[in-house]
Amino acid sequence: MLLTTTPNVEGKKISFYYGIVTGEAILGANIFKDFFANIRDIVGGRSESYENELRKAKEIAIQEMTDAAIRLGANAILSIDLDYETIGQTNGMLMVSISGTAVRLD
Repeated sequence: MLLTTTPNVEGKKISFYYGIVTGEAILGANIFKDFFANIRDIVGGRSESYENELRKAKEIAIQEMTDAAIRLGANAILSIDLDYETIGQTNGMLMVSISGTAVRLD
């Protein structure tokens, strides 16, 4: 499965558009509390644990999107957009969402 942020792939023709595919992953408030409780992980203003959890959430969202494209019969996802959003003001949840256009490339 080819994943790209560009709207096309040089040298490849789009033979079919399957439509938008998405993936999401949400990190709950407890994850953040664990990070801040373990403040010694912070080196140079960065938290390795926090970054690892965000990376894991991003991978989950990408896999969900890719699985959706495979089910449609696509062999590529173009124009991918990755976003990080906070959900709610009191519970401190973070959502990683990704979307793109599933296509068949020849």
